[in-house]
Amino acid sequence: MSTHHHHRSTLKQQNKPFKSRHSTKSSLKDKAKGRVPSLQAVNTKRPDPRIPPLPTQAQAKQNRRNQAKQVQKAKRQSLVEATRIFNGIDGAPRIVAVVPLCEDISAKDLALKLRGVLEGEATKEPEEACPNRGIWRIRAERFRTSIQFILLSYGQFYETLDAVKAADYVVLGLSAADEVNSWGESLLRGLQAQGFPQVVPVVPTTTDPTESKKPNPKTSAGILKSLLSFTQYFVPSITRVYDLSSTSDTSNALRSLCEGKPADVKWRNGRSYILSEDISFDLDLSTAMDASPKGTLKVTGVVRGAPMTADRLIYLQGYGDFQINRILSAPRRPRGPQGDGTMDVEAKVLSEPSDEKDELVAVNEVDDMQNEQTWPTEEEMQGGGLMERAEEGGDGEKKVRRVPKGTSAYQAAWLLEDEDLGSENEEHDSDSDEDKGRDEVEMAEDSVHGSGIQAGAADEKEEYEDIAEEQSSKAVAFEDIDMEEEKRQLDSWRARKSEHSTHMAFPDEIDTPMEIPARQRFARYRGLKSFRTSPWDPDENLPRDYAKIFRVGEKEWEAVSRRIGEVEGVEPGTRVTLEIANVPQEFFQARDPKSPLVVHALHKHEHKQTVVNFTLQRNSEYNEPVRSKDKLILCLGSRRIVVNPLFSQHLRGGSKSTNNVHKFERFLKEGVAAVGTIYGPLTFGRLPITLLKETEGAQAPILVATGTLLPPSTSRIIAKRIVLTGHPIKVHKRTVTIRYMFFNPEDVNYFKPVQLHTKHGRTGHIQESLGTHGYLKAHFDGPVTQMDTVCMSLYKRVYPKWSEEWRGGLGDGTQDDEMIE
Repeated sequence: MSTHHHHRSTLKQQNKPFKSRHSTKSSLKDKAKGRVPSLQAVNTKRPDPRIPPLPTQAQAKQNRRNQAKQVQKAKRQSLVEATRIFNGIDGAPRIVAVVPLCEDISAKDLALKLRGVLEGEATKEPEEACPNRGIWRIRAERFRTSIQFILLSYGQFYETLDAVKAADYVVLGLSAADEVNSWGESLLRGLQAQGFPQVVPVVPTTTDPTESKKPNPKTSAGILKSLLSFTQYFVPSITRVYDLSSTSDTSNALRSLCEGKPADVKWRNGRSYILSEDISFDLDLSTAMDASPKGTLKVTGVVRGAPMTADRLIYLQGYGDFQINRILSAPRRPRGPQGDGTMDVEAKVLSEPSDEKDELVAVNEVDDMQNEQTWPTEEEMQGGGLMERAEEGGDGEKKVRRVPKGTSAYQAAWLLEDEDLGSENEEHDSDSDEDKGRDEVEMAEDSVHGSGIQAGAADEKEEYEDIAEEQSSKAVAFEDIDMEEEKRQLDSWRARKSEHSTHMAFPDEIDTPMEIPARQRFARYRGLKSFRTSPWDPDENLPRDYAKIFRVGEKEWEAVSRRIGEVEGVEPGTRVTLEIANVPQEFFQARDPKSPLVVHALHKHEHKQTVVNFTLQRNSEYNEPVRSKDKLILCLGSRRIVVNPLFSQHLRGGSKSTNNVHKFERFLKEGVAAVGTIYGPLTFGRLPITLLKETEGAQAPILVATGTLLPPSTSRIIAKRIVLTGHPIKVHKRTVTIRYMFFNPEDVNYFKPVQLHTKHGRTGHIQESLGTHGYLKAHFDGPVTQMDTVCMSLYKRVYPKWSEEWRGGLGDGTQDDEMIE
């Protein structure tokens, strides 16, 4: 009988079967068809009363309508609040700057054509009252507002910039016959960098006045299309160009000026300003006999922007900052019984200075007695500084070495120098104690013993015959040459180097002077192991100018910039008279009465001087080199000052390195963002920056660069780099003999701690000096090729220059002598 073997049933594996063939994730997803169960459906036991039920289709539609209605109501309310100061014929006028871009365009003609649409309404402003240049105010009763034209002349660059700073709208006058020349394009670029308000481009007519043919609609459409393409290059938001020869286009252009809210200029938000309507000057009799008489300047106009208070300072273009005596109300004369507007209204004092008013203190008073006083140490009094130790042979730990018998001529040559150094040390330390005297005697004996070895080396000449080959595996052969041959080889090598290298390949490379020792010429420079991480104390060896400026932290600056509009005072839209104190009489006498005057109010502390930093991007159409410390005109918000900016590297994202050290740039490179630094007035907010350079024409500057204001940072270190180069004459694996980097052994020993590097990426250090002509031996971290160049980077901190007010004239650009290395 056969039996079958089988396993026990307890060892058999039983898998869990599916509960249903329709319970997989994919089947449940297909069955749901995108529906998501509500929370109430999940909790079927008891619905949560806090969760509202899902709305029905009709309720959802009604909710969307209500939401859209609320958004529309909020937009209308914001528009009403924004245009409230313009409401009414006697409200604040809409400021319109009329800018002609061609010589055949007249701002007066453009204003009269726009006024022609209101014929029969603006009877109070006859055409004879419209000036060729200046301010002209008209009433637009159809639109229940008023317009204040700033009529500008062609060719007035700076006057146009100042007028657009206060304008709500800009009317660009284009010509159908003449193209916009280089001056017009420079003006548009300057306005673009400064910030455009709402722009309305117009053309007086689309036909050439010299031609007698009838206007062709196709030609007119082509001209308008071409002008639109040109203006959109500078202002992309423009949608059309208005033809003032057409009544409908003129009416639409005027409607765009009289209705709606003008576009905001970001940097003007939170800053108050006044466009002057009337100016008078009261001389202070107590200063009448002074060289510069002063008095009170009274400026009448409408407050715009932010509220204005008498505690803040007022900026006058070209003359600086001044205090306010008081702010008086100056409402327009209301209409009398005959409707002629001749009723007198008594002026009221709206604001007076309080105890918290700003003072005209721009810099700190320097107290030299508070400077750090350091008594020299005993080592320094004995002449044990870095320079003396370098002249005595490097570190000074071992000045004399014992050489075993059989030394080479190359090693014996060093015994002469060590003997001399030992004798100098013996003389220098002759006044020391007895223990030091015994050490000097022992060192002198050692040096005498070494000289005996050197003397015996000539007699034992046969022992050194084969040493040159043995030493070639460990050291490099060296031979001194005379100075004339050295100079000839140096000139030849520099000529070859200049042919194969350019300034852009290594911009910081300079030649070591032969007449002046390098340790004296570059005494202010230091070596850094890592440019980004090596420590550098920002308060080390600061100049006297740093004691004059005010130091503001970046966080404090950011916090004040965010609250820049939170001020109390005379509300915008109020017509007032400013009484500005201690204004020079020269300002009132030299001012052109037809030129618009815009006075800007400053925020607290904006009169104080600090380190001003700003980003820069060079204008691609300017081809001339822009050197650091060149004299330029800086347009910073409402200010225009003369500066000599320092250029430095701008890290990606505006961040800073570990030690906050940034490399100095000798030139402003094209296509690369840089940072400019000056001593200038403190300014809050991310204001636009414009750099201009004057030419022979007083009103034809060139746009050099544009940028944005950065937070002031007095701890930002600008390090100027120079690179000393040397030529490898002997190379054995990682040991190299270098020449032309220095020209005396004292310089080699002085710069011995500084790290070396090559253009191919090797790093190393100086081992020792060779001979008397500045040759040196260095060891690197890898093999060095004969075609490589050995470099040594040295750094020193550079400081900016002071700025001054621009008054309409600027001399030739100057260069600092220190820039030419």
